Amino acid sequence: MSPDKNNNPISPQTLHWLRQFGRFLLWLPLVLAVCAIGYAIQRFGADEPVRYSDPLQHFMYGSTGGERESGFPYWIWKVLPNVCPQYLPGKGYQSVGMLFEPGRDLPVGMSMRRNLGLDRVFLNCAVCHTSTVRTTPEATPVLIAGMPAHRFDIRGFESFFFNCAASPKFSAEFIVPEIAAAKPDGLSLLDRYLVYPVAISIMRERLLMLRGRFDFVFGQPEWGPGRVDTFNSAKVLFNFPMHGLPPKELLGASDFPSIWNQARRMKRDDGQRMELHWDGNNTHTEERNKSAAFGTGTTPPTLDLKAVARVEEWLLTAAPPAWPWKVDEARAARGKVLYGEYCASCHGASGQDFSGAKVGHVTPIAQIATDRARLDSYTYDLAVNQATLYAGYPYRFTHFRKTFGYANMPLDGIWLRAPYLHNGSVPTLRDLLEPAANRPAQFYRGDDVLDQTRVGFVSDTAERDGHTLFRYDTTLPGNGNQGHEGPEYGTALASEDKDAIVEYLKTF
Repeated sequence: MSPDKNNNPISPQTLHWLRQFGRFLLWLPLVLAVCAIGYAIQRFGADEPVRYSDPLQHFMYGSTGGERESGFPYWIWKVLPNVCPQYLPGKGYQSVGMLFEPGRDLPVGMSMRRNLGLDRVFLNCAVCHTSTVRTTPEATPVLIAGMPAHRFDIRGFESFFFNCAASPKFSAEFIVPEIAAAKPDGLSLLDRYLVYPVAISIMRERLLMLRGRFDFVFGQPEWGPGRVDTFNSAKVLFNFPMHGLPPKELLGASDFPSIWNQARRMKRDDGQRMELHWDGNNTHTEERNKSAAFGTGTTPPTLDLKAVARVEEWLLTAAPPAWPWKVDEARAARGKVLYGEYCASCHGASGQDFSGAKVGHVTPIAQIATDRARLDSYTYDLAVNQATLYAGYPYRFTHFRKTFGYANMPLDGIWLRAPYLHNGSVPTLRDLLEPAANRPAQFYRGDDVLDQTRVGFVSDTAERDGHTLFRYDTTLPGNGNQGHEGPEYGTALASEDKDAIVEYLKTF
C-alpha cells in the first residue's frame, strides 16, 4: 500500500480511483469543449423554416428565405412596440395595417425560420398582396389573399424600426427585460447576458445603416397605405448615390398590384409574354417573382427556391372572389357592350378572358398621360444593375429593361383593386370614368368598407374603428390623378353609360 499525507496506507482500490479521477480531470476540458461545440452546432447551426402543407397558408406565412439575411429575432420584434410605442400611430403592428388572423401570433405576410440560434421573422409576399374587405362598417372583415394590401403602410413599418433603432431605448437594458417578461419560459443566463445583447447590438447597427441609406425618403410626401417605392429601394441595395440622383428619379411610390391568375398573364394574343410591373419592365414571371423575393430581404445565396416555387405554383390559378352583391343584369349587359368598345382591347374581354390587341403591351406615356413619376424612377442604369442579380446562377436576370410608358393589364377582381391607376390616385371606378378635373383632388385611403355604388373602398371618411385614415392629396408630386381620359377612354360618355360599365366591371 502507498501512504497518504499522514503516512497512512492507501488501499489499491483508492489509488486506482484517484488515478481514474486524475485522468478524468485531464480529459474534462476536452469533454466540455466537445459538448459546447455540439450545443453550438445544434443551436446555432440550424436553418429550418416553419412549414405549411396548405398552399394558401404557405403563401401567407411561408418563408422565401429573407429571414436568413434580413430577419428580426422574433422576441425582439415581438416586444419592440412596447419599447418604442411613440413611433407607431397606434397600438402594435396593427396600426400600420398589418393583419392578424384569430389565434395567430404572426401577422399575415410574416414568416419564421430557426436560424443562427434564434427564431427569426421577416416579411414575405403576402404582406403586400393580402388585405381585408367589409360590405358594411359593422361586418366582420374578410381576408382575401392575392389582392393589393391597400391597408398596409410599409413606409410607416420601416420608419418605426429606423426611429426605434435611433432611440436610446434600443438597447439590451430596455429590450431584454421586456423579452424576459413576455417569453413564457423566461430567458436562460446565456440568452439574457450573451445571445440577446449581441442580437440587439447587431440589429441596431444594421437598422441604423439602412436608416442612413434610406434617408432620402424622409423629404418626400408620405406614401400612405397600400403604396411602395419598389425600385428606389433596389437602387439603395445596389449602392446608388441616392442624394446625387435627379429629383425626378426619387418619386416612385405606387400601389401594390393584385397577383391572381398568373398562368393567364404569361402570354398575350400574339403569343409573346405580357409586359409586367406597372411600366412593363420585364416579360418573365420567373424573374418578376425572384425580384419580388429580393424585395423581401433575400439575396442570391439566401433565396429559398423551393419555397418560392410553391408560391409561384399557387399563383398560377389563384383567382379573386366574386362581387358580394347582386348585379343589375340589364345594366351590366349594356355595360358589356360599352366596355367592349372602349376598354377590352387594352384590358381583356372580361375578368376571365384576357384577350385583346393591346393587353400586356406598354402604352407610351404621351398617350396614356398618367403621372410619370413611377416611370421616371425606373432607369436604364437600374436595369443594367439588375442584370447582375443572381450572376453565376442559372436564373440570372436577363429581361429587365427601361420602357417609356405604362403596361395595359387585365382587370380580374378589379373591384378589389382600388384605388386606381398605378399610383392609386383615383378612389373608385366611377371616378376613373370622369375627366381628371372631375376626379376627387383629395380623399382618404385605408378603409376596407366597400363602396357598392361607385366600386372601390369608402374614401370620404377620415376615421374607421378609431383609426385615422390617410388623406391622399393628388396635388403633391407623384400623386397626380391625370391621364387615362378622353373620348377613347370613355370619360366623354353619358353618365348612365358610365354607370353601366361600372356595373359590368362588378362581374370581373
